[in-house]
Amino acid sequence: MTMRFRWQVLLALASVLFLSPMIAIQPVRAESIMLPMRDGVKLATDYFLPEDAQAPFPAILTRTYYGRATKYTDAIVQRFAKRGYAYVIQDVRGRGGSEGKDMAFDDDGWGERQDGADTVAWIAEQPWCNGKIGTWGGSALGIVQVFMAPATDRVAGQAISVACSDFYQQISYQGGVFRKALCEDWLKMQKSEHVLEVWHAHPTYDAFWERHNVEPIADRVTAPAVHIGGWWDIFCQGTINNFVTRQHNGGPGAKGNQKLIMGAWLHGPKADPGDLVLKPNFGFDVGKYEDRFLDRYVKGETNGIDTEPPVNYYTLGDVADPGAPGNEWRTAQDWPPFPTVETAYYLHPDKSLSTDPATGGEPLAFTYDPANPCPTHGGAELTLPPGPFDQRELAARPDVLVFQTAPLDAPIEITGNVKARLYVSTDAPDTDFTAKFIDIYPDGRQILMLDNIRRLKFWRSYTKADPVTPGTVVPLEIDLWTISLIVNKGHRIGLHVSSSNYRRFEKNPNTGEDFPGAELRIAHNNVHMSQDYPSALLLPIR
Repeated sequence: MTMRFRWQVLLALASVLFLSPMIAIQPVRAESIMLPMRDGVKLATDYFLPEDAQAPFPAILTRTYYGRATKYTDAIVQRFAKRGYAYVIQDVRGRGGSEGKDMAFDDDGWGERQDGADTVAWIAEQPWCNGKIGTWGGSALGIVQVFMAPATDRVAGQAISVACSDFYQQISYQGGVFRKALCEDWLKMQKSEHVLEVWHAHPTYDAFWERHNVEPIADRVTAPAVHIGGWWDIFCQGTINNFVTRQHNGGPGAKGNQKLIMGAWLHGPKADPGDLVLKPNFGFDVGKYEDRFLDRYVKGETNGIDTEPPVNYYTLGDVADPGAPGNEWRTAQDWPPFPTVETAYYLHPDKSLSTDPATGGEPLAFTYDPANPCPTHGGAELTLPPGPFDQRELAARPDVLVFQTAPLDAPIEITGNVKARLYVSTDAPDTDFTAKFIDIYPDGRQILMLDNIRRLKFWRSYTKADPVTPGTVVPLEIDLWTISLIVNKGHRIGLHVSSSNYRRFEKNPNTGEDFPGAELRIAHNNVHMSQDYPSALLLPIR
Protein backbone atom coordinates (compact mmCIF):
# COMPACT_ATOMS: atom_id res chain seq x y z
CA MET A 1 0.00 0.00 0.00
CA THR A 2 1.47 3.36 -0.98
CA MET A 3 1.83 6.10 1.60
CA ARG A 4 -0.63 8.28 -0.32
CA PHE A 5 -3.24 5.53 -0.52
CA ARG A 6 -2.82 4.67 3.16
CA TRP A 7 -3.26 8.34 3.94
CA GLN A 8 -6.45 8.56 1.92
CA VAL A 9 -7.91 5.46 3.54
CA LEU A 10 -6.87 5.98 7.15
CA LEU A 11 -6.64 9.74 7.48
CA ALA A 12 -8.03 12.06 4.84
CA LEU A 13 -11.60 10.96 5.43
CA ALA A 14 -11.14 8.22 8.02
CA SER A 15 -14.57 8.80 9.51
CA VAL A 16 -16.20 7.91 6.19
CA LEU A 17 -15.48 4.33 7.24
CA PHE A 18 -18.23 4.81 9.81
CA LEU A 19 -20.95 6.06 7.43
CA SER A 20 -24.43 4.74 8.09
CA PRO A 21 -25.84 2.62 5.24
CA MET A 22 -27.98 4.49 2.72
CA ILE A 23 -31.25 3.17 1.36
CA ALA A 24 -32.42 5.80 -1.13
CA ILE A 25 -31.12 8.94 -2.80
CA GLN A 26 -32.21 12.18 -1.14
CA PRO A 27 -32.67 15.05 -3.64
CA VAL A 28 -30.53 18.06 -2.70
CA ARG A 29 -29.91 21.54 -4.01
CA ALA A 30 -26.23 22.44 -4.22
CA GLU A 31 -24.75 25.94 -4.07
CA SER A 32 -21.14 27.16 -4.08
CA ILE A 33 -19.77 30.46 -2.79
CA MET A 34 -16.48 32.11 -1.90
CA LEU A 35 -17.06 32.99 1.76
CA PRO A 36 -15.11 36.01 3.09
CA MET A 37 -13.39 35.70 6.48
CA ARG A 38 -12.77 38.60 8.87
CA ASP A 39 -9.54 39.54 7.06
CA GLY A 40 -11.18 39.45 3.62
CA VAL A 41 -9.68 36.14 2.50
CA LYS A 42 -12.34 34.02 0.78
CA LEU A 43 -12.83 30.31 1.40
CA ALA A 44 -14.42 27.94 -1.11
CA THR A 45 -17.63 26.69 0.45
CA ASP A 46 -20.34 24.36 -0.85
CA TYR A 47 -23.69 23.80 0.80
CA PHE A 48 -26.40 21.26 0.12
CA LEU A 49 -30.07 21.64 1.09
CA PRO A 50 -32.68 18.86 1.15
CA GLU A 51 -35.16 19.62 -1.67
CA ASP A 52 -38.17 17.71 -0.42
CA ALA A 53 -38.25 19.31 3.04
CA GLN A 54 -39.16 22.74 4.27
CA ALA A 55 -36.42 25.15 5.31
CA PRO A 56 -35.03 26.23 7.69
CA PHE A 57 -32.84 23.22 8.53
CA PRO A 58 -30.29 22.33 11.18
CA ALA A 59 -26.87 22.30 9.53
CA ILE A 60 -23.74 20.14 9.69
CA LEU A 61 -20.37 21.73 8.85
CA THR A 62 -17.19 19.99 7.71
CA ARG A 63 -14.00 21.96 7.13
CA THR A 64 -11.41 20.00 5.16
CA TYR A 65 -7.75 20.00 4.20
CA TYR A 66 -8.29 17.42 1.47
CA GLY A 67 -10.69 19.02 -1.01
CA ARG A 68 -14.46 19.46 -0.80
CA ALA A 69 -15.17 17.42 -3.92
CA THR A 70 -13.97 13.86 -3.38
CA LYS A 71 -15.42 10.45 -4.14
CA TYR A 72 -16.82 10.49 -0.58
CA THR A 73 -18.62 13.83 -0.74
CA ASP A 74 -21.87 12.59 -2.27
CA ALA A 75 -22.16 9.85 0.36
CA ILE A 76 -21.64 12.33 3.19
CA VAL A 77 -24.17 14.76 1.69
CA GLN A 78 -26.71 11.96 1.42
CA ARG A 79 -26.08 10.78 4.94
CA PHE A 80 -27.00 14.12 6.43
CA ALA A 81 -29.66 15.15 3.90
CA LYS A 82 -31.60 11.96 4.64
CA ARG A 83 -31.72 13.01 8.27
CA GLY A 84 -33.00 16.48 7.45
CA TYR A 85 -29.78 18.47 7.68
CA ALA A 86 -28.27 21.07 5.42
CA TYR A 87 -24.66 20.11 4.83
CA VAL A 88 -21.81 22.61 4.43
CA ILE A 89 -18.29 21.65 3.38
CA GLN A 90 -15.43 24.12 3.10
CA ASP A 91 -11.80 24.06 1.98
CA VAL A 92 -9.71 25.53 4.76
CA ARG A 93 -7.50 28.54 4.12
CA GLY A 94 -4.92 27.96 1.42
CA ARG A 95 -6.28 24.54 0.48
CA GLY A 96 -8.37 23.39 -2.50
CA GLY A 97 -10.26 26.33 -3.98
CA SER A 98 -9.75 28.65 -1.01
CA GLU A 99 -7.62 31.78 -0.97
CA GLY A 100 -4.87 32.55 1.51
CA LYS A 101 -1.84 30.65 2.74
CA ASP A 102 -2.09 27.29 4.47
CA MET A 103 -0.30 27.46 7.83
CA ALA A 104 -1.52 24.08 9.12
CA PHE A 105 -4.33 24.88 11.58
CA ASP A 106 -2.96 28.30 12.57
CA ASP A 107 -6.11 30.07 11.37
CA ASP A 108 -8.68 27.51 12.50
CA GLY A 109 -8.81 28.34 16.19
CA TRP A 110 -9.13 31.27 18.58
CA GLY A 111 -6.26 33.45 17.34
CA GLU A 112 -6.14 36.56 15.18
CA ARG A 113 -7.95 34.77 12.35
CA GLN A 114 -10.86 32.49 13.32
CA ASP A 115 -12.01 30.87 10.12
CA GLY A 116 -14.09 28.17 11.81
CA ALA A 117 -15.99 30.62 14.00
CA ASP A 118 -16.51 33.00 11.07
CA THR A 119 -17.98 30.19 8.99
CA VAL A 120 -20.33 29.10 11.78
CA ALA A 121 -21.53 32.70 12.19
CA TRP A 122 -22.30 32.90 8.46
CA ILE A 123 -24.25 29.62 8.48
CA ALA A 124 -26.32 30.77 11.46
CA GLU A 125 -27.41 33.88 9.55
CA GLN A 126 -28.64 32.05 6.45
CA PRO A 127 -32.41 31.85 5.87
CA TRP A 128 -32.12 28.11 5.22
CA CYS A 129 -30.57 27.47 8.66
CA ASN A 130 -32.59 27.37 11.88
CA GLY A 131 -29.55 28.40 13.95
CA LYS A 132 -28.70 24.88 15.10
CA ILE A 133 -25.25 23.91 13.78
CA GLY A 134 -23.22 20.76 14.28
CA THR A 135 -19.75 19.87 13.04
CA TRP A 136 -18.39 16.53 11.83
CA GLY A 137 -15.18 14.94 10.61
CA GLY A 138 -12.05 13.00 11.49
CA SER A 139 -8.31 13.57 11.82
CA ALA A 140 -7.48 17.00 10.33
CA LEU A 141 -11.25 17.44 9.92
CA GLY A 142 -11.53 16.68 13.63
CA ILE A 143 -8.69 18.97 14.69
CA VAL A 144 -10.35 21.98 13.06
CA GLN A 145 -13.46 21.20 15.14
CA VAL A 146 -11.41 21.04 18.34
CA PHE A 147 -9.74 24.36 17.56
CA MET A 148 -13.01 25.99 16.56
CA ALA A 149 -14.83 25.05 19.75
CA PRO A 150 -13.34 27.70 22.11
CA ALA A 151 -13.92 30.45 19.51
CA THR A 152 -17.70 30.22 19.15
CA ASP A 153 -20.73 29.48 21.31
CA ARG A 154 -22.94 28.81 18.28
CA VAL A 155 -22.09 25.13 17.79
CA ALA A 156 -24.77 22.81 19.16
CA GLY A 157 -22.88 19.51 18.83
CA GLN A 158 -19.71 17.99 17.43
CA ALA A 159 -18.70 14.53 16.18
CA ILE A 160 -14.90 14.51 16.43
CA SER A 161 -12.85 11.51 15.32
CA VAL A 162 -9.13 10.95 15.95
CA ALA A 163 -8.05 14.50 16.82
CA CYS A 164 -5.35 16.00 19.02
CA SER A 165 -5.79 18.47 21.87
CA ASP A 166 -2.19 19.69 22.31
CA PHE A 167 -0.03 20.16 19.21
CA TYR A 168 3.30 20.23 21.02
CA GLN A 169 2.93 16.96 22.93
CA GLN A 170 0.76 15.07 20.44
CA ILE A 171 1.95 16.14 16.99
CA SER A 172 5.15 18.11 16.78
CA TYR A 173 7.42 17.47 19.80
CA GLN A 174 6.26 14.38 21.61
CA GLY A 175 8.44 14.12 24.71
CA GLY A 176 10.34 17.14 23.43
CA VAL A 177 11.49 15.23 20.33
CA PHE A 178 10.38 16.18 16.84
CA ARG A 179 7.82 13.68 15.51
CA LYS A 180 9.65 13.31 12.25
CA ALA A 181 7.68 10.90 10.07
CA LEU A 182 4.23 12.27 10.86
CA CYS A 183 5.12 15.95 10.53
CA GLU A 184 7.44 15.77 7.54
CA ASP A 185 5.39 13.27 5.53
CA TRP A 186 2.02 14.91 6.19
CA LEU A 187 3.23 18.41 5.36
CA LYS A 188 4.95 17.13 2.22
CA MET A 189 1.73 15.46 1.07
CA GLN A 190 -0.10 18.75 1.60
CA LYS A 191 2.64 20.63 -0.27
CA SER A 192 3.02 22.72 2.87
CA GLU A 193 6.70 22.11 3.61
CA HIS A 194 7.05 25.81 4.46
CA VAL A 195 5.34 25.06 7.80
CA LEU A 196 8.27 22.83 8.80
CA GLU A 197 10.54 25.84 9.14
CA VAL A 198 8.04 27.41 11.55
CA TRP A 199 7.67 24.26 13.64
CA HIS A 200 11.44 23.67 13.72
CA ALA A 201 11.88 27.18 15.11
CA HIS A 202 9.88 26.28 18.25
CA PRO A 203 11.47 23.21 19.90
CA THR A 204 10.29 24.28 23.36
CA TYR A 205 6.73 24.73 24.57
CA ASP A 206 6.30 28.48 24.09
CA ALA A 207 3.64 31.04 23.22
CA PHE A 208 3.41 29.63 19.70
CA TRP A 209 2.37 26.21 20.99
CA GLU A 210 0.10 27.67 23.67
CA ARG A 211 -2.24 28.80 20.93
CA HIS A 212 -2.24 25.21 19.65
CA ASN A 213 -3.26 23.69 22.98
CA VAL A 214 -6.97 23.66 23.71
CA GLU A 215 -6.77 21.85 27.05
CA PRO A 216 -6.18 24.91 29.32
CA ILE A 217 -9.11 26.78 27.74
CA ALA A 218 -11.74 24.04 27.91
CA ASP A 219 -13.90 26.42 29.96
CA ARG A 220 -14.48 28.47 26.78
CA VAL A 221 -16.04 25.48 25.02
CA THR A 222 -19.84 25.24 25.04
CA ALA A 223 -20.45 22.42 22.55
CA PRO A 224 -21.40 18.85 23.47
CA ALA A 225 -19.23 16.38 21.55
CA VAL A 226 -18.53 12.73 20.93
CA HIS A 227 -14.81 11.95 20.77
CA ILE A 228 -13.72 8.84 18.86
CA GLY A 229 -10.25 7.28 18.90
CA GLY A 230 -8.11 4.16 19.19
CA TRP A 231 -5.39 2.83 21.46
CA TRP A 232 -2.84 2.81 18.60
CA ASP A 233 -4.02 6.02 16.95
CA ILE A 234 -1.58 8.87 16.42
CA PHE A 235 -3.90 11.06 18.52
CA CYS A 236 -4.97 8.52 21.16
CA GLN A 237 -4.10 10.75 24.10
CA GLY A 238 -5.57 13.82 22.44
CA THR A 239 -8.93 12.10 22.02
CA ILE A 240 -8.99 11.17 25.71
CA ASN A 241 -7.78 14.60 26.85
CA ASN A 242 -10.38 16.35 24.72
CA PHE A 243 -13.09 14.30 26.41
CA VAL A 244 -11.75 14.69 29.95
CA THR A 245 -11.04 18.43 29.86
CA ARG A 246 -14.38 19.31 28.27
CA GLN A 247 -16.40 16.87 30.38
CA HIS A 248 -14.98 18.23 33.64
CA ASN A 249 -13.85 21.78 32.85
CA GLY A 250 -16.02 22.75 29.90
CA GLY A 251 -18.26 25.78 29.78
CA PRO A 252 -22.08 25.74 29.94
CA GLY A 253 -23.42 23.16 27.50
CA ALA A 254 -20.11 21.30 27.19
CA LYS A 255 -19.51 20.25 30.79
CA GLY A 256 -21.12 16.89 31.43
CA ASN A 257 -22.25 16.49 27.81
CA GLN A 258 -19.22 14.77 26.29
CA LYS A 259 -19.01 11.18 25.03
CA LEU A 260 -15.95 8.99 24.44
CA ILE A 261 -15.48 5.93 22.22
CA MET A 262 -12.06 4.21 22.33
CA GLY A 263 -11.45 1.07 20.29
CA ALA A 264 -8.52 -1.24 19.60
CA TRP A 265 -7.94 0.78 16.45
CA LEU A 266 -5.22 2.55 14.50
CA HIS A 267 -6.09 5.86 12.78
CA GLY A 268 -9.18 3.94 11.78
CA PRO A 269 -10.45 0.39 12.39
CA LYS A 270 -8.47 -2.58 11.05
CA ALA A 271 -9.11 -6.24 11.82
CA ASP A 272 -5.40 -7.17 11.71
CA PRO A 273 -3.38 -4.25 13.06
CA GLY A 274 0.34 -4.88 13.19
CA ASP A 275 0.99 -8.54 14.02
CA LEU A 276 -2.34 -9.15 15.76
CA VAL A 277 -5.66 -10.41 14.46
CA LEU A 278 -8.44 -8.96 16.59
CA LYS A 279 -11.61 -10.71 17.69
CA PRO A 280 -14.63 -10.14 15.40
CA ASN A 281 -16.25 -7.87 18.01
CA PHE A 282 -13.55 -5.17 17.70
CA GLY A 283 -15.85 -2.92 15.65
CA PHE A 284 -18.39 -0.36 16.80
CA ASP A 285 -21.21 1.29 14.84
CA VAL A 286 -19.73 4.75 15.12
CA GLY A 287 -21.89 6.15 12.31
CA LYS A 288 -25.10 5.21 14.08
CA TYR A 289 -23.81 6.64 17.36
CA GLU A 290 -22.78 9.90 15.68
CA ASP A 291 -26.21 10.20 14.05
CA ARG A 292 -27.99 9.71 17.38
CA PHE A 293 -25.67 12.16 19.10
CA LEU A 294 -26.11 14.91 16.50
CA ASP A 295 -29.87 14.31 16.36
CA ARG A 296 -30.04 14.80 20.12
CA TYR A 297 -27.95 17.95 20.41
CA VAL A 298 -28.36 19.62 17.01
CA LYS A 299 -31.94 18.63 16.19
CA GLY A 300 -33.07 18.50 19.80
CA GLU A 301 -34.59 15.02 19.49
CA THR A 302 -35.21 13.03 22.66
CA ASN A 303 -33.55 9.72 21.86
CA GLY A 304 -32.00 8.77 25.20
CA ILE A 305 -28.34 9.03 24.22
CA ASP A 306 -27.74 11.72 26.84
CA THR A 307 -28.75 9.28 29.59
CA GLU A 308 -26.46 6.49 28.40
CA PRO A 309 -22.97 5.96 29.88
CA PRO A 310 -20.60 8.64 28.56
CA VAL A 311 -17.78 6.20 27.80
CA ASN A 312 -17.58 3.14 25.53
CA TYR A 313 -14.17 1.48 25.40
CA TYR A 314 -12.63 -1.79 24.22
CA THR A 315 -10.47 -3.80 26.62
CA LEU A 316 -7.91 -5.80 24.69
CA GLY A 317 -6.87 -9.30 25.74
CA ASP A 318 -4.90 -12.28 24.47
CA VAL A 319 -6.19 -12.53 20.89
CA ALA A 320 -4.89 -16.10 20.47
CA ASP A 321 -6.64 -17.63 23.51
CA PRO A 322 -10.43 -18.09 23.07
CA GLY A 323 -10.90 -18.21 26.83
CA ALA A 324 -8.77 -15.19 27.68
CA PRO A 325 -10.33 -12.34 29.63
CA GLY A 326 -10.81 -9.06 27.80
CA ASN A 327 -11.46 -8.56 24.09
CA GLU A 328 -14.76 -6.90 24.93
CA TRP A 329 -16.56 -3.58 24.85
CA ARG A 330 -17.34 -1.93 28.17
CA THR A 331 -19.09 1.22 29.32
CA ALA A 332 -18.19 3.67 32.06
CA GLN A 333 -19.35 6.91 33.60
CA ASP A 334 -15.99 8.65 33.21
CA TRP A 335 -12.37 8.27 32.21
CA PRO A 336 -10.51 6.59 33.78
CA PRO A 337 -13.40 4.14 34.09
CA PHE A 338 -12.53 2.94 37.62
CA PRO A 339 -9.91 3.53 40.31
CA THR A 340 -6.54 1.90 39.68
CA VAL A 341 -3.36 1.49 41.68
CA GLU A 342 -0.21 2.81 40.03
CA THR A 343 1.98 -0.25 40.43
CA ALA A 344 5.72 -0.06 39.94
CA TYR A 345 7.44 -2.89 38.11
CA TYR A 346 11.05 -2.22 39.00
CA LEU A 347 13.96 -2.69 36.64
CA HIS A 348 16.74 -4.99 37.90
CA PRO A 349 20.35 -5.39 36.77
CA ASP A 350 19.57 -8.94 35.57
CA LYS A 351 17.00 -7.35 33.20
CA SER A 352 14.05 -8.69 35.14
CA LEU A 353 10.95 -6.69 36.01
CA SER A 354 9.16 -7.24 39.30
CA THR A 355 7.20 -5.44 41.98
CA ASP A 356 10.18 -5.95 44.32
CA PRO A 357 12.43 -2.88 44.39
CA ALA A 358 15.99 -3.26 43.16
CA THR A 359 18.44 -3.25 46.05
CA GLY A 360 21.70 -2.58 44.25
CA GLY A 361 23.88 -3.35 41.30
CA GLU A 362 25.67 -1.61 38.50
CA PRO A 363 23.74 0.41 35.92
CA LEU A 364 23.05 -1.14 32.54
CA ALA A 365 24.84 0.62 29.72
CA PHE A 366 24.39 0.80 25.99
CA THR A 367 25.87 2.83 23.16
CA TYR A 368 23.63 5.02 21.04
CA ASP A 369 25.04 5.97 17.66
CA PRO A 370 22.83 8.44 15.74
CA ALA A 371 24.41 7.20 12.51
CA ASN A 372 22.77 3.83 13.24
CA PRO A 373 19.52 4.59 15.08
CA CYS A 374 17.08 1.93 16.18
CA PRO A 375 14.42 1.84 13.43
CA THR A 376 10.71 2.25 13.98
CA HIS A 377 8.61 -0.90 13.82
CA GLY A 378 4.99 -0.07 14.56
CA GLY A 379 3.45 2.13 17.21
CA ALA A 380 1.07 5.08 16.87
CA GLU A 381 2.08 5.96 13.33
CA LEU A 382 0.41 7.05 10.11
CA THR A 383 2.83 7.20 7.19
CA LEU A 384 4.91 4.34 8.58
CA PRO A 385 3.36 0.89 9.15
CA PRO A 386 1.40 1.41 12.38
CA GLY A 387 0.25 -0.74 15.23
CA PRO A 388 1.17 -3.60 17.57
CA PHE A 389 4.09 -5.26 15.80
CA ASP A 390 6.40 -7.98 17.15
CA GLN A 391 9.59 -6.34 18.45
CA ARG A 392 11.86 -9.40 18.67
CA GLU A 393 14.13 -8.33 15.83
CA LEU A 394 14.76 -4.93 17.43
CA ALA A 395 15.15 -6.53 20.86
CA ALA A 396 18.29 -8.27 19.58
CA ARG A 397 20.06 -4.97 18.90
CA PRO A 398 22.88 -4.07 21.30
CA ASP A 399 21.42 -0.58 21.83
CA VAL A 400 18.12 -1.94 23.21
CA LEU A 401 17.74 -3.00 26.84
CA VAL A 402 15.05 -5.66 27.29
CA PHE A 403 13.35 -6.19 30.65
CA GLN A 404 10.61 -8.71 31.39
CA THR A 405 8.67 -10.25 34.24
CA ALA A 406 8.35 -13.93 34.97
CA PRO A 407 5.29 -15.55 33.35
CA LEU A 408 2.19 -14.22 35.07
CA ASP A 409 0.37 -16.54 37.49
CA ALA A 410 -2.90 -14.70 36.84
CA PRO A 411 -4.19 -12.10 34.37
CA ILE A 412 -3.40 -8.45 35.12
CA GLU A 413 -5.75 -5.68 33.99
CA ILE A 414 -4.07 -2.43 32.93
CA THR A 415 -6.41 0.46 32.14
CA GLY A 416 -5.22 4.04 32.06
CA ASN A 417 -2.03 6.02 31.61
CA VAL A 418 1.19 3.96 31.43
CA LYS A 419 4.54 5.57 32.27
CA ALA A 420 8.20 4.70 32.61
CA ARG A 421 10.26 6.40 35.31
CA LEU A 422 13.93 5.92 34.54
CA TYR A 423 17.03 7.12 36.35
CA VAL A 424 19.53 7.82 33.60
CA SER A 425 22.89 9.33 32.78
CA THR A 426 25.00 9.93 29.67
CA ASP A 427 28.47 11.09 28.72
CA ALA A 428 27.07 13.30 25.95
CA PRO A 429 25.85 16.93 26.11
CA ASP A 430 22.34 15.59 25.43
CA THR A 431 20.56 12.41 24.34
CA ASP A 432 17.13 10.78 24.25
CA PHE A 433 15.61 7.78 26.01
CA THR A 434 12.80 5.67 24.59
CA ALA A 435 10.47 3.21 26.30
CA LYS A 436 8.17 0.52 24.92
CA PHE A 437 5.49 -1.33 26.88
CA ILE A 438 5.39 -4.91 25.57
CA ASP A 439 2.94 -7.80 25.93
CA ILE A 440 5.11 -10.94 25.62
CA TYR A 441 3.06 -13.89 24.40
CA PRO A 442 3.86 -17.47 25.52
CA ASP A 443 5.10 -18.24 21.98
CA GLY A 444 7.78 -15.54 22.36
CA ARG A 445 6.18 -12.74 20.36
CA GLN A 446 6.97 -9.35 21.88
CA ILE A 447 3.95 -7.29 20.89
CA LEU A 448 4.27 -3.51 21.14
CA MET A 449 1.38 -1.97 23.06
CA LEU A 450 2.59 1.58 23.75
CA ASP A 451 5.78 3.58 23.24
CA ASN A 452 7.20 7.04 23.63
CA ILE A 453 10.39 9.07 23.98
CA ARG A 454 11.83 11.93 26.03
CA ARG A 455 14.72 14.30 25.40
CA LEU A 456 17.09 14.44 28.35
CA LYS A 457 17.58 18.23 28.33
CA PHE A 458 13.82 18.55 28.89
CA TRP A 459 13.91 16.34 31.98
CA ARG A 460 12.48 19.13 34.15
CA SER A 461 10.21 21.00 31.76
CA TYR A 462 9.41 21.48 28.09
CA THR A 463 9.42 25.27 28.37
CA LYS A 464 13.18 25.56 28.79
CA ALA A 465 16.09 23.23 28.12
CA ASP A 466 18.06 22.23 31.23
CA PRO A 467 21.09 20.26 30.00
CA VAL A 468 22.31 17.52 32.30
CA THR A 469 25.98 17.49 33.24
CA PRO A 470 27.59 14.38 31.72
CA GLY A 471 27.68 11.58 34.26
CA THR A 472 24.94 13.05 36.45
CA VAL A 473 21.99 10.77 37.25
CA VAL A 474 18.54 12.34 36.88
CA PRO A 475 14.98 10.98 36.88
CA LEU A 476 13.27 10.96 33.49
CA GLU A 477 9.56 10.24 33.16
CA ILE A 478 8.31 8.96 29.80
CA ASP A 479 4.56 9.13 29.25
CA LEU A 480 3.56 6.11 27.16
CA TRP A 481 -0.06 7.29 26.79
CA THR A 482 -3.12 5.15 27.49
CA ILE A 483 -4.56 1.70 26.90
CA SER A 484 -7.03 -0.84 28.30
CA LEU A 485 -5.44 -4.29 28.25
CA ILE A 486 -5.60 -7.54 30.18
CA VAL A 487 -2.22 -9.28 30.05
CA ASN A 488 -3.15 -12.93 30.21
CA LYS A 489 -1.90 -15.67 32.51
CA GLY A 490 1.33 -17.13 31.12
CA HIS A 491 2.28 -13.87 29.37
CA ARG A 492 5.11 -11.65 30.50
CA ILE A 493 5.13 -7.88 30.85
CA GLY A 494 8.04 -6.36 28.96
CA LEU A 495 9.84 -3.03 28.73
CA HIS A 496 12.31 -2.03 26.03
CA VAL A 497 14.61 0.93 26.65
CA SER A 498 16.79 2.58 24.02
CA SER A 499 17.69 6.05 22.77
CA SER A 500 16.13 6.17 19.30
CA ASN A 501 13.01 5.17 17.38
CA TYR A 502 13.65 6.45 13.88
CA ARG A 503 11.82 7.74 11.74
CA ARG A 504 8.97 7.89 14.21
CA PHE A 505 11.07 10.44 16.08
CA GLU A 506 13.98 12.57 14.93
CA LYS A 507 17.33 11.19 16.03
CA ASN A 508 19.26 13.09 18.67
CA PRO A 509 22.76 14.09 17.45
CA ASN A 510 23.94 13.95 21.11
CA THR A 511 25.53 17.38 20.70
CA GLY A 512 22.92 19.47 22.48
CA GLU A 513 21.42 20.69 19.20
CA ASP A 514 17.71 20.21 18.53
CA PHE A 515 18.21 18.63 15.10
CA PRO A 516 21.01 16.57 13.56
CA GLY A 517 23.56 18.49 11.53
CA ALA A 518 27.07 17.86 10.30
CA GLU A 519 28.23 16.60 13.70
CA LEU A 520 26.85 13.35 15.08
CA ARG A 521 28.26 12.16 18.39
CA ILE A 522 28.11 8.70 19.94
CA ALA A 523 26.55 8.62 23.41
CA HIS A 524 27.26 6.07 26.14
CA ASN A 525 24.00 5.92 28.06
CA ASN A 526 23.14 4.31 31.38
CA VAL A 527 19.96 3.21 33.11
CA HIS A 528 20.40 3.05 36.88
CA MET A 529 18.40 0.71 39.12
CA SER A 530 18.88 0.49 42.87
CA GLN A 531 17.32 1.60 46.12
CA ASP A 532 18.48 5.13 45.37
CA TYR A 533 17.49 4.97 41.71
CA PRO A 534 14.20 3.02 41.53
CA SER A 535 13.70 2.87 37.78
CA ALA A 536 10.31 1.34 37.03
CA LEU A 537 7.50 0.74 34.56
CA LEU A 538 4.41 2.30 36.15
CA LEU A 539 1.17 0.46 35.35
CA PRO A 540 -2.39 1.48 36.31
CA ILE A 541 -3.65 -1.86 37.64
CA ARG A 542 -7.20 -2.60 38.66
